[in-house]
Amino acid sequence: MDRVGVSQGGVAVLADVDAVLPAGRCTAIVGASGTGKTTLLRLLNRLAEPDIGMIALDGVPIADLEVRDLRRRVGLVAQTATLLAESVGDEIRVGRPDLTAAQVTELLAQVGLPEAFAFRLCAELSGGEAQRVCLARGLAVEPEWLLLDEPTSALDADAAAMIRAVVRRHCDRGGGVVLVSHDSGFTGATADSVLHLDGGRLQPLGSGGFE
Repeated sequence: MDRVGVSQGGVAVLADVDAVLPAGRCTAIVGASGTGKTTLLRLLNRLAEPDIGMIALDGVPIADLEVRDLRRRVGLVAQTATLLAESVGDEIRVGRPDLTAAQVTELLAQVGLPEAFAFRLCAELSGGEAQRVCLARGLAVEPEWLLLDEPTSALDADAAAMIRAVVRRHCDRGGGVVLVSHDSGFTGATADSVLHLDGGRLQPLGSGGFE
């Protein structure tokens, strides 16, 4: 991000944001509610556009990339689960209709859900289950980057540990993760570096966690 700025209603949400987010690492964005963390995530795969500045992926401005291709490379899993299909299996196949039953089972296992969930109706899922299905759907397209907005907000400690494992596995394979969370324990155990967003600006908080 190079001097990225966004205003809403005449108020600067992001101001001259400069940051390099490296692959192979999890970068957490923390800050008070309403400071623009979700807006920042949405900018990274063009669900929102900056008013000024440039965002580049591997040196190429994302404004020059085809949106569908960008969103397959940079996948956003929103805090509020939005399910598009009737069954969980079909939901996971939304972006990859060619997935086999075994591949769907593997994706479910990664997010801590049993094989039988493939046959569950999406309308019957709890908030936490839907959140994990959305993550499995995002992983199905094998993105280079994962953008996770409050991924543990509806999860218990055991489920949160599964999400932590997903993040670390993705980074170990060379992918990148940008994580927004108010859960300091999860962030401290998961992130390689932490950036604090306040007054529209990002500042580093050091490595591996925060108080």
